[in-house]
Amino acid sequence: MSDPRDTGGKKPEPPIRLRTRRPCPLCQQPSKQKYHPFCSARCADIDLHRWLGGQYAIPAADPPDFDETGETLSPKRDEGGETT
Repeated sequence: MSDPRDTGGKKPEPPIRLRTRRPCPLCQQPSKQKYHPFCSARCADIDLHRWLGGQYAIPAADPPDFDETGETLSPKRDEGGETT
């Protein structure tokens, strides 16, 4: 039986690059396919920590609590505190 990894003496072909090489967004070193878009596991972990810590949170403005007529959108309650 032959070894499936045997290339018959030929030099193995380089892997096909699926993503363009860009600098790492944290340290500006060339990115590596394995950690894309980062250069290493360290930079990928730093970025993940920033996401989980809320440093990349998108600021959101709360919509007003009024509809077009100017009335509040909160549920109406009767005198006994029941929601109608």
